[in-house]
Order: sequence, then C-alpha cells, then structure tokens
Amino acid sequence: MLVADAQREVRLTFMGGFPGQVVSGTMWLVSAALGTWGSTQNAILVLVVGGAFIFPLTQLLLRAMGRRASLDPGNPLAGLAMQIAFTIPLSLPLIGAATIHRLDWFFPAFLVVVGAHYLPFVFLYGMWSFALLAAILIFGGTWIGVTMSGAFSVGGWFGGAAILAFAVLGLILAGREERRGAPAVP
Repeated sequence: MLVADAQREVRLTFMGGFPGQVVSGTMWLVSAALGTWGSTQNAILVLVVGGAFIFPLTQLLLRAMGRRASLDPGNPLAGLAMQIAFTIPLSLPLIGAATIHRLDWFFPAFLVVVGAHYLPFVFLYGMWSFALLAAILIFGGTWIGVTMSGAFSVGGWFGGAAILAFAVLGLILAGREERRGAPAVP
C-alpha cells in the first residue's frame, strides 16, 4: 500500500478527524462548563479520565453513523495512530506539574500537549489543516497561560471551540474527497 493510499483510507475512514474531534471537543466543553459553574476538580477529572474514552467513543460514533470504525489491517499507518494516541496520557505528568504550580495552567498546559499531539496527524491523515489546528492550540494555550491569570476555564472553552471548528473543517474536506468518488482503498 502506498503512503498516499494509506493516508486516504485514514481520511475517509475517520472522516477527516470529524468523529474523534466531536468527541474530544465536546469533552473539552463539558470540562470547561464544570470549571466555570462547578468545581475545578470535576473539570480536571472529566478531561483527564474522559480522554481515555475518546477512541472508543469515536468508534461508537462511527458505527452509529453506519460507517466502519477501523482501518484495514494492512494499513501501515494503524501503528502510528496508536502511538500518537499514547502521547497524551504519557504527557499527563507534565500537565499535572503545571497544574500543581498554578491551577489556572491546567487547560493551557493541556492545549499545548494536545496541540503538539496533532502535529503527526498532518502525516497520518495527509491533511495540512492539522498543522493549523496544532498551531492554534499551542499558541492559544501559551497565550492564555501567560496572560490570563485567574481565568481557569478560558482555555477549556477555547480548546473545545477550536477542536469542534476543525472537526467541521475535516468533515467538509473528507466529504469532498469522498464525493469525488475515487476508488476506495481495499
């Protein structure tokens, strides 16, 4: 399988990242809402613990939409997708250290980590839009962390909105490709 074919399968199977980003973006917004109107502890738990369920919920959403929920076993990018997924839980000690230092850095630290995690998606999906999303999350998290002392949930609202906006962009781009009717990758 050629790299371009493998990337195309990733794009079309995962709809340009749409279902995973809908799950993730929604989780960010729920966490931000809890941080705004509930407790910071619950906000943190939703994003940290909920993050473990993003992939299974993505697969569930794909199946509910009547789509297949996994790549062909011969797709060489399947391993890369799994490795990328593990970057966030492996970065939780860094997010925890930032949060212990300053509670208001929880969402900004998470934004930087999640933004960096989106960089390899450029290759995985073959979509440059993920580079833009990564830049927005990384620079947004840095800016919020440096300039907005005492605004715990701002980064959560920002992250949720950005991720959901790019979910729609990914859906549009993948939908256009799918409608062009190029033959599906076996």
